This record gives sequence, structure tokens and C-alpha cells, in this order.
Amino acid sequence: MKPNLKILLVQTSFLGDTILSTPVITGLKKIHPRARIWMMTTPAAAELVQRDPLLDGVIPFDKRNNDAGFPGIYRTARRLRAMRFDRAYSLHRSRRTAMTLWLSRIPVRIGFKTAAFASLYNHQRPRPHAPHDVIRNLALLQNELPLQHTDTRLRLFAPHRSELTQKATDLLAPVYNNYAVLVPGSAWPTKRWHHQGFRQVAAHLKARGLGVIVIGAPAEADVARQVATGLDIVNLAGRTTVSDLLYIIKHARLIVCNDSMSLHVASAFKVPTAAVFCATSPRFGFYPWKNRAIIVERSDLSCKPCRPHGGNTCPTQTNACMQGLAPARVIHAVDRLLAT
Repeated sequence: MKPNLKILLVQTSFLGDTILSTPVITGLKKIHPRARIWMMTTPAAAELVQRDPLLDGVIPFDKRNNDAGFPGIYRTARRLRAMRFDRAYSLHRSRRTAMTLWLSRIPVRIGFKTAAFASLYNHQRPRPHAPHDVIRNLALLQNELPLQHTDTRLRLFAPHRSELTQKATDLLAPVYNNYAVLVPGSAWPTKRWHHQGFRQVAAHLKARGLGVIVIGAPAEADVARQVATGLDIVNLAGRTTVSDLLYIIKHARLIVCNDSMSLHVASAFKVPTAAVFCATSPRFGFYPWKNRAIIVERSDLSCKPCRPHGGNTCPTQTNACMQGLAPARVIHAVDRLLAT
């Protein structure tokens, strides 16, 4: 084996999935301490890992736009071939990823047996039905590094305050160092607790003397506006970078969020979390990881969970998991977290 391997780790799924993949970086460095490790991920997720000192570089793969379709696969494969990687470890299980790595001619390609086009990988490893996705991801290394010898902590590195965008710096100034974060959005509508509940939580936090910041992606700006309108809180939804969000969550007293990326950011930074699960369930393996957190959900619904990742509409047309969860339960979780 070459003394200085060049290794590529591939994870081009959602932002939260990228965060839950970061312990694999630690594992690869333990297996190959002298290796140069690169990570290929989506352009948005690149901001999550670009400060990781164990990575030599990050390769954005814009699979939805510039790198879409077979022309994008071919261009990316040609670029990877030119970088002369010795090994590739793929956490992503799509046809696109398997084809890209096969065309790149990386000599050793390791993927999961459950991946589409798994036969294009030299080595195929089982993906267990583990209770958490962190453990499922680390199974990619099990032939080389037993789980009991693996550091399972999430890896995220927030910017310094001086690196924040000017907009974020200005808006944070009134609440700096004593605020809670609310994240009312999610990629899927059925994972969003109703905005009136978040409004009541915001009012309660203000009454307790905390500043309140609402954050979210640009696509979540409308629901954030519904939460913030008429309240003395800071609404940063759609107005910050991913790096800004890392800083804001890291320095919060606590966070209240849906089953979303922000939950995993909070786990990485050990920020106390009240996590609201609407259509989904913690048993799918995406619950708070090694963090002080309280999960709030309705357990009396036969229709819940309806889908592993939520959906655009409620299958029963009742919205019971979103609308029927009492704000008092979330406020009680918030008070317990602040008390400890």
C-alpha cells in the first residue's frame, strides 16, 4: 500500500446527512493517518466541512444544476481522474455516484451493498439497521476499523465572529451571547410544527429574558416571517450563509427546531435542543446525537410516522402531527433545558 494515499470521501445527500457523515472523516484518518483526505459533497454542504482540519480539500458536486445529467457525471469523473485518487469511500448510494466513481477510474472504490449499481464498487460493505445514522455510516469502515475503536462524535467547525457576514454581525449585536434559536422550517412541509406554536415559544423565551433569533433557508423565509411578525425577535431566515448559521447555533443558549439539519448542527456543538418530530420519528435514526436534548412528539397517532423523510402533504389530510401538538409541551421542554 502506498505510504501517502489520496482518499476521496463522497456524500452528496442533504445537509443533515453530511453532518451525520463527519465521524467517517475521523475514522479514515485513524485508519490512514498519513493520507490526504478530500470530500466531495454538494455546494451548500461544502460550507459545513470546509474548515475541517483533517480534510485536505472539498470538491463541490452540483448534481442539480451545473453537474446534472450524464454530461455532468462525465465532467466530474474526468476531474476526479485528473486528481489521481487512490481510494474512494462512498456514503451516497445513488446510481449517479456509482457511475461517477467508476468512470473516474479510482483504483479502489468502496460502497454499500445497498447502493444502486453496487457492482461498480470494488468492495461492497453491508449497511446495518443500526439505531442511528451515524453508526450506519461508520459501517463503511468496519472491515478496517471496528466500531468500538471509532470516535463517533460529529465534526463541525464554526467561523470566528470576525468571519460573519456584515448583515449577520449587525443583526446579532442586540442579543449577542444571550439568545435562543428557533428553526421553524424544514425541507418537507409535514415536518414543520405550526408557526403559532413557535410564536408562543418565542414569547415565552422573551419573557424569560432571552433574545430570540429565527433562522432558516431562503425557501423557509415565509414560515419564519409568520413566526416573527409582531414579535420583538431577530429574523435571519434567508439572510445568512451556512457559515453564519453554524456560528449562530454554536453560541445559542438552546435551540428549538423540527426534525431538520439544525438539530444535527446543535448536536455537533452540544447546544441543548428541544426537537419537535411531526410526521417523522426518532426511530428512523436521525434523533439528537450525544447531546442534551428533549424530543417532543405526538405518540397517540396511528398514522405517524407516515414517511421516513416526511412529505409535501399529510396523507390523512388532518395535519394532526403538526397542528395537534400543544405548545405547552414544547415550552415545558424549554424550561427543563434552561433549568439544567
